[in-house]
Amino acid sequence: MRCDWTREEIAALFDLPFNDLMFEAQSIHRANFPRNEVQLSTLLSIKTGGCPEDCGYCSQSTEAESGLKATKLMDVQAVLQAAAQAKDHGSGRFCMGAAWRNPKERDMPKLIEMVKGVRQMGMETCMTLGMLSAGQAKQLADAGLDYYNHNIDTSPENYANVITTRTFEDRIETLENVRSAGINVCCGGIVGMGETRSDRIGFLHALATMPHPESVPINALVPVEGTVLGDMLKDTPLAKIDEVEFVRTVAVARIVMPQSMVRLSAGRESMSEACQALCFMAGANSIFTGDKLLTAANAGDDKDSALLGKLGLTPMMAQPHGHLEAAE
Repeated sequence: MRCDWTREEIAALFDLPFNDLMFEAQSIHRANFPRNEVQLSTLLSIKTGGCPEDCGYCSQSTEAESGLKATKLMDVQAVLQAAAQAKDHGSGRFCMGAAWRNPKERDMPKLIEMVKGVRQMGMETCMTLGMLSAGQAKQLADAGLDYYNHNIDTSPENYANVITTRTFEDRIETLENVRSAGINVCCGGIVGMGETRSDRIGFLHALATMPHPESVPINALVPVEGTVLGDMLKDTPLAKIDEVEFVRTVAVARIVMPQSMVRLSAGRESMSEACQALCFMAGANSIFTGDKLLTAANAGDDKDSALLGKLGLTPMMAQPHGHLEAAE
């Protein structure tokens, strides 16, 4: 694996003829992953709304006028029931998200019980809770958390146009705490926020030049009314990224991070079946199933099952990951 990609090299990949790009991405995918298998994941909002961050895409921010009501952290048993239902519907991975700047110490015992309970079901576990201290990361690692999600969202240059309440460097610090604790890193971002291709190149360059995240979610913006970006992009050509450009982004992610799980995440609800099929050909090998992703609509289990059947794709078996070697 290379961690010395240059922006010029990544730009050259984006510029390849589409068929050549797809051939290279699919070849790399097949060399590193089982062909025709897709991991089914479920994402549950375990604490919704009331987040003090001002992320311009997020309806859960206190800065947004989305009408979303804040909730308290869910009870452990309710979360485990949701995980059991997700497993019954074929999910091998269960992700838990809380709308926080960072978790409080009083929340950690509940979070630890959630991780332990989901792992006992044989599912891969992931959490996204905002920024983590080194101590909190260690507690989650000791509980057996497989992955921690903390996205960089966009390129370093475009970051301040999206979020002002924490810096790009703050994001990197949490990723370092997670990796040092021995938890696999889940880190990606969002495209279709009005950024340029140069920003998409910078976004993938930032990911590909750090220790490669074991998991890379690629989201297409779901413009929500009442959010800064949702209102800004409403009824403009920028409100939806061109599907071919989105597929190119997935393909380049696969090429520059050949052993990472590339996750086709938010925004599938508005994608055509053809676009999703091309994303799988480009190397995406995980999707989120169910009717909702945190607060945004999602395609739904039945629709996903029909699409996978049409494409001859099969669900990947659940395989809880071993941990990385924790830093001394």
